[in-house]
Order: sequence, then C-alpha cells, then structure tokens
Amino acid sequence: MAFTPLKIALLTVSDTRSEETDNSGKYLAEQISVAGHKMAEKKVILPDNNYQIRALASRWIADDNVQAIIISGGTGLTGRDGTPEAIKPLLDKEIEGFGELFRMLSFNEIKTSTIQSRALGGIANATFLFSIPGSPAACRTAWEGILKDQLDSRNKPCNFVQLIPRLREI
Repeated sequence: MAFTPLKIALLTVSDTRSEETDNSGKYLAEQISVAGHKMAEKKVILPDNNYQIRALASRWIADDNVQAIIISGGTGLTGRDGTPEAIKPLLDKEIEGFGELFRMLSFNEIKTSTIQSRALGGIANATFLFSIPGSPAACRTAWEGILKDQLDSRNKPCNFVQLIPRLREI
C-alpha cells in the first residue's frame, strides 16, 4: 500500500508558551513533516480559553482540506485546563481507546502521575482530533506510541487513514 500524506492542523494551548518557547509544538510540527504529512495551516498557539479553542477547531473541522487536528496542552486538572471540555462537544464520536492507550504508555514513563492526563481522541465531520498533554515528553509519547502509526496508511492491520473515505460517506 502506498503512503497517503494527510493535511494536519496543529494547535498549542498555553497561557505561557510563545513561538520561541513552544518546544512541544516544534517537535510535533517536525514529526508531521518527517512522516511525510503536510501542515494544513501554520502551527497556532492559543491561550487556555475554551471558546477560542472551540472556534479554531470548528473552523478546521469544517475545512475539507484538514484531515487531522492535533492539540497539545490544556489537558491537566487545573482550573485553566479545559481543552477536553472545549473539544468534546464538537465530536461526532469519541475514540475512547486513544486516551486509555496514551495513559497506558505514559504509565511506563511517569507511573501513576499519568492519571492526571485527560488525553482525548475523536472524530468530527470526518476529521480526526487528538488532544494530548503539552509537555515535550507527553507529545513524544503520543506521537511515537500512537499517532505516527495510526496516521500512516501503511500501518497494518489497520489505521485511521483507511477510515477517512468511509467517514465521508455519512
């Protein structure tokens, strides 16, 4: 099977990161490129504001040229962490196993602290959305442990890419 490059939108959610200090966003943008995918839009940084997150994600979901969205940050338990709450209402279907698998992989690295992660995956308008913690280590865990393979059309026995045509039939 041939590789199918996806157009992926990337969002960093943080009240403190800038273009210069967003190491997680830089890592993910680089990995998206290395894997052969295309950036649907230049990497964006937004503050922890549910309405701004939801507005941008909604725009990307409505754009037929965006097949996947990766959001890093805002998944913790503090008062400002609201990315899952911003994203969940937009989902047509939640991919429950995404958060479960992320926490299982993360447990090997940070033990029980992984329970504080509210990683989330889902589908909206035939667009895959992934919300992952914002630390560089967590972004690496999510990319290397899940996303790199599931966003690769050559991954066997199955991958998210092969579902995209059937998602658009709805």
